[in-house]
Amino acid sequence: MPLEPFIDYLLLEKNYSTLTVNAYQKDLEAFSEFVKVTYNTEIIKDVNYSEIRSWIVYMVEKGLSNRSINRKVSALNTYYKFLLKTGDINQNPLSKHKALKTSKKVQVPFSELEITTVLDDLNFDDDFESIRNKLIIELFYSTGIRRIELVELSLASVDIDNKMLKVLGKRNKERVVPLLDSVVKTISKYLISRNKLEGIIDVNSLFLTKKGFKIYETLVYRIINEYFSEASSKVKKSPHILRHSFATHLLNQGADLNAVKELLGHSSLAATQVYTHNSIAELKKVHVQAHPRSKK
Repeated sequence: MPLEPFIDYLLLEKNYSTLTVNAYQKDLEAFSEFVKVTYNTEIIKDVNYSEIRSWIVYMVEKGLSNRSINRKVSALNTYYKFLLKTGDINQNPLSKHKALKTSKKVQVPFSELEITTVLDDLNFDDDFESIRNKLIIELFYSTGIRRIELVELSLASVDIDNKMLKVLGKRNKERVVPLLDSVVKTISKYLISRNKLEGIIDVNSLFLTKKGFKIYETLVYRIINEYFSEASSKVKKSPHILRHSFATHLLNQGADLNAVKELLGHSSLAATQVYTHNSIAELKKVHVQAHPRSKK
């Protein structure tokens, strides 16, 4: 069964990002290939649950994590729900499926000292890439944006006069994030350096490679990992940990949970509450240190 109507549905009706839609398409194509080879079945809508279970077992045996398997099965489930909606099937074979158990990932944020060390103590030169890299770090920590959101920023996203940044988030939801004075200064410096690049290819993109192409996600990851490897011994050093640090440090300083939710671009408070465990730990420390009865 052709996937085009489903892809159009995800893009146009559900407002999923191109990145998400591409992932869904790859997962469905992988499943389609599996049932074709294993069961000689070429039509996904004719597959039953036992055949889907064998696909799950196959992925487990290949060593995929439960989290990855759940994501792939979720893509298939979304497709079956679409087929139900269009009347192509009468029953979803995944209607009673229970996701595989996953352990909660403990995201350890960078400390304020680690971030200060990177931004204030490490040596950033005045060449294009050094200025760009510093701005990337500052934007992650001062706005909490996602890696893909940073990659997709355009020149028009930045409003220097009003110190605001327009961010296109999940499901094409736009939000406006305030910019700190220090970040505005770095943006201005970066734009001057960017304008000196010769032969810019992606003229509308804010962040570029030195060859004038739009920056890409793996490069952004490498930048964060490289700089924070000099200041932190934490196992994971990624853009997401910087986003996590942004939220945790704001909450530690007493920021309202709803305000942090809006800044992060979360659709519900439940998604934001995962960042509160560190602020609760901080509150416990303050409570023990300050309470008159704590020494008894």
